[in-house]
Amino acid sequence: MLGSRQHELAVRCEPILDRFESKMPRLFAFLRAINAGPGRVVRMNVLRKAFESLGFVRVATFLGSGNVVFETRAKDIGALERKIERALQQALGYRVPVFIRTHAELKEIALLEPFEDSETRGADLNIILLANNLDWRSKAKLLALKTETDGFRVRGREIYWWRWKKPGTSLFATVPLAKVLRVPFTIRGTKTIRKLVVKWP
Repeated sequence: MLGSRQHELAVRCEPILDRFESKMPRLFAFLRAINAGPGRVVRMNVLRKAFESLGFVRVATFLGSGNVVFETRAKDIGALERKIERALQQALGYRVPVFIRTHAELKEIALLEPFEDSETRGADLNIILLANNLDWRSKAKLLALKTETDGFRVRGREIYWWRWKKPGTSLFATVPLAKVLRVPFTIRGTKTIRKLVVKWP
């Protein structure tokens, strides 16, 4: 009887636990320079295992450019980024800057239209993700890079960047982002961000 009673209690608790776990916040981690050249090739199952080793649940990767979706009860985003960076350093043997956005933040990024349609129609649209807001000096230097082929809009920890190919060519102009920003960053296409929001609504 006791064993039957314990089994009954366990069955009753399972839906409650499932509902509790399902309420954990979903986060999106964007990793810099994954599969971006020789020596930086990473299989997605390696990334998933690194995240799961930290106790995160429902870990999934999207495309092969270092986009990881996971759930955790931890709330300190900065601490999470540093924790993941340490785990990736150990798993891959080199440093990988990590940039986390909440579900609400990513939806807001996906929905934002920071430019006039006439200005960007047909252009390549990208989002530069930062760990912190730009200081005013770096922001001024970045905005000074605007040309007929490149334009920027800074909003919080994101930089929206439209690009046109150089006239008469199939190439984009070289923009010295690393020199101007002077902080780690990673870049994703607007289409990738919007696909993530659609897949994980």
